[in-house]
Order: sequence, then C-alpha cells, then structure tokens
Amino acid sequence: MKKLFLIIGAPGSGKTTDAELIAKKNENISHYSTGDMLRAEVASGSKRGQEIEKYISKGLIVPINIVIETILNAIASAPTDVVIIDGYPRSLEQMNKLDNYLQSHKEINLVSVIEVRVSEETARNRVLGRARGEDDKVEVFNNRMEVYTQPLNAIRDFYTQKGILKVISGEGTVEDIVLKMQEFINSKI
Repeated sequence: MKKLFLIIGAPGSGKTTDAELIAKKNENISHYSTGDMLRAEVASGSKRGQEIEKYISKGLIVPINIVIETILNAIASAPTDVVIIDGYPRSLEQMNKLDNYLQSHKEINLVSVIEVRVSEETARNRVLGRARGEDDKVEVFNNRMEVYTQPLNAIRDFYTQKGILKVISGEGTVEDIVLKMQEFINSKI
C-alpha cells in the first residue's frame, strides 16, 4: 500500500524545497511537485505543455483532468511506498476529485495533508526575490495568492474533519521546518 502525504502552502511557502530535502535524506520517500511536473511539461513543448502554459502564465489553476492524471501517474510509478506530493490540492474541485479517487482505490492511503503556513508578506518576498520565470511577477503572484487563499478555509475544514491536517510554520529556517516535517512524517510511516 502506498502512503500519501500532500503538502499545501502559499506560493513561496517553501513546500517544494522542504519536500525535496526530506526525499533526498530518505531513500524510502518519493517526492513530486505538481508545479514542477506541470512546468516540465510546458518546457517539453508538447501540446499538453502549451495548454498548461496558458493557465500557468496567468497564475490560474490548470484544468483538473490534467492535474489529476499527472498526480495519479506519479503515485503509480513512484519507486517507494511513501509518496509526498506538494502543491495539491489547490481547489475544492481538486480536493473532491482526489478524495473520490482514493475512496475507490484502497491501495493508496492519504496519511496526512501538511500545510506549510507563512504570512503573505513572507510569501511575496520569497517569490518576487527568486524571479524564476513568468509566474514570479507581482500581478501573477497576487493572482496566485488569491487563487490559493480563496478555497483554503474549506480545504482546511475538510481535512481537519478527517483528522489528517497538520500545520507547520514555514517562517523559520529551512533546517527547522524540514526537521519538524520529517519528524511528523516519520511518526506516521
């Protein structure tokens, strides 16, 4: 059985960096970033990548069918039984679609949803400071924050009711955040 951990957080919360470091330190954990997977598809120049680019360049959510297919492929092909996916879910539709899938696929157990919580100021400073690409401009950041925060309370409530939401502060050093997250994940696997 695959044990799945989802990591959510604002743009610039550090969720991808945290998850990458945990996976590097633990050969029994695979990590996938929805953002990185989607950006890689864009970079490939494929037809799907061109479609994804239309959404990413505006800070909008990529259509559910593309994201779900990408995530399910990652989980299925993961070389380990513990999988961390960051950047998902970003909408109620994504959350519900994954929940429905997991109810009918008992070989995957959603162990926890970890929220890396940071202030909007911290997120803004980190994202605008890295200038990685099109999605790191002020207008796009503002739109991404709105897209992230709009469904956030409902997502938190859903996973809190299931008893699987864990909040970790993303305001400290990377080392401290990774240590807290690593200890939590280890306590669940």
